[in-house]
Amino acid sequence: MAEDGVKPDAQLFQLLASLLQQVESLSNQEEVELREKIEALGIEVTKVPPKLPNNLNELEIAAELDRLSAKLDDVDKMISSTMNADPEVRSLLSSTADVWLPVITANADERRFFGVSSTDDLQEEHAFPRK
Repeated sequence: MAEDGVKPDAQLFQLLASLLQQVESLSNQEEVELREKIEALGIEVTKVPPKLPNNLNELEIAAELDRLSAKLDDVDKMISSTMNADPEVRSLLSSTADVWLPVITANADERRFFGVSSTDDLQEEHAFPRK
């Protein structure tokens, strides 16, 4: 669970920064692509969905639910296939679920609480040191 006073996204990105540093230390090279993906993830998890008009009809609501469901299915497939292919990934995801799960399942109000608005803020707030 998140520590008192620590935003869930900050805790997640502290973990990711630590893992990134470990990977870079073990490989003895800067992981630019991985760093960029983590930064993009930070922007994505802090996006607040736009408010939808209150006058959506049933077909529009169903279409939006289908779109979101397909996105969730894709994420589930990626996570499942990676976990099945690599026991270390399965162990890491299982042991850190209390950190990442609240961030990826956050609703719009919780994402507003995260409150990162730019890549510069993301890098500062989530402490991604450059080598």
